[in-house]
Amino acid sequence: MSERELSALRERAEIGDREAVDELIQLAAELGDLDELRRLAAGGHSDAADELIQLASEQGDFEELRRLSDGGNATATDELIQLATEHEDLDELRRLAARGSSTAAEQLAELTSH
Repeated sequence: MSERELSALRERAEIGDREAVDELIQLAAELGDLDELRRLAAGGHSDAADELIQLASEQGDFEELRRLSDGGNATATDELIQLATEHEDLDELRRLAARGSSTAAEQLAELTSH
């Protein structure tokens, strides 16, 4: 897709063309374009947020998941807990538990009991 076509697609999305939004989300996900997904998610498109979380999780991007989690996204919190558990990141699990996540507290207890 050329830059001109991409600009036209963004313009259509900005005026509320749902099909254009969906196409942008799909394209950004395929290209791993976190910036585009962030922009779309910030615009209230939950599908973009879902794709962003999936990509961040696949890439092990703690910072992105933390940003989304701290912004109140429960799915991002769940993915962050899973990633932190896989990496045995006790500090991250403690931080999440201190913020009220019982799942993080459970994972932390399980990891520290061995």
